[in-house]
Amino acid sequence: MDNVFKLIEIVGTSEESYEKAIKNALDKASKTIKEISWFEVIQQRGTILNNGNIQYQVVVKIGFKLIV
Repeated sequence: MDNVFKLIEIVGTSEESYEKAIKNALDKASKTIKEISWFEVIQQRGTILNNGNIQYQVVVKIGFKLIV
């Protein structure tokens, strides 16, 4: 069976780690997107907040199967 996939980019954030930022992005996306098949981290960056803490940010491509 042939499949068709849609690709989107989202940004996940965390004050703990890049890994947690990825998990936050995927957890939030999975609440509204079904059939997530894969993800790819395409960018990592961070922000220094006013209180001196770091906010880790990741740009994630998410692929999911389109269902008819």
